[in-house]
Amino acid sequence: MPEALDRQLIAVKPITVPTTGHGIERSLDLQVKVTAPAQGQDLPVIVFSHGNAWSMDGYEPLVDRWAAAGFVVVQPTHLDSRRNRIGFDDPRFSTIWRVRIADLHAVLDHLGDVLDQVPGLTPRVDAGRVAAVGHSWGGQSTGALLGARVLDADGTPGEDFTHPAVKAGALIATTGTGDTLTPFALEHLPFMRPGYSTMTTPALIVTGGKDQSAMSTRGPDWFTDAFHLSPTPKRMLTITDGEHTLGGVAGEAVRETSDEDPARVALVADAVAAYLLDALSGDTTAWRDLQEQAAASSGAFSIDSK
Repeated sequence: MPEALDRQLIAVKPITVPTTGHGIERSLDLQVKVTAPAQGQDLPVIVFSHGNAWSMDGYEPLVDRWAAAGFVVVQPTHLDSRRNRIGFDDPRFSTIWRVRIADLHAVLDHLGDVLDQVPGLTPRVDAGRVAAVGHSWGGQSTGALLGARVLDADGTPGEDFTHPAVKAGALIATTGTGDTLTPFALEHLPFMRPGYSTMTTPALIVTGGKDQSAMSTRGPDWFTDAFHLSPTPKRMLTITDGEHTLGGVAGEAVRETSDEDPARVALVADAVAAYLLDALSGDTTAWRDLQEQAAASSGAFSIDSK
């Protein structure tokens, strides 16, 4: 999984997506990259939200593997991308979490127009099979589309950002509940308080057993909250020695990666693809294979379901 890593891919960027009518004034154009297999029909879609400071040009080890597995992947560049130079002291920063979610809504609402920008792609896409995936901050943004809500200091859930087009999702190394945030996170990232009790959309949660966040006083179990605190159906992949980038999901030899391991990255990519093929299409073959690999992995990774 995927069957042919040498499958020819196509990629088109940048594609500008309209953002008017989504309740957020965006100071810069929203641009996306589309990656897809050059051949194939009835292709499902993944809308992918990057982690803090990244862009549509990152996460190639995941995106290319998903496209090789038969998915069309759409990657927006959010405002927090380092190329935009919006730091904590910028007045726009406090609302970027909302702009990120609005970005994803805009992509989904204009998905047909986006795909039309790639010659010959639209007739090959199954627009009824759409998933949302995100890493780190992108996981929290994606979780909002699945039904998670940001809680205020009293624990009251905020606005519902669920999107009806999203049939399943995957949250990779994603924020836990906000009751153990560090002083830095409380000051700069007060929105990092996801409430998962309303996240009803089916999802896979991917966590690292050595993912120690500087934003929480808890250990790696903080990243399991999306699984334990959300309604069924959910699945969780835990990679025992994985840290926050799980081997380097954002790219090869990037500065954020402290546990570089291409095989670990391939495991994350293949697990997400296997899960989504099951959730979107009812094709359980790859997921069953993954379960067998987990059983034979001598504890290198494990799978939980509820």
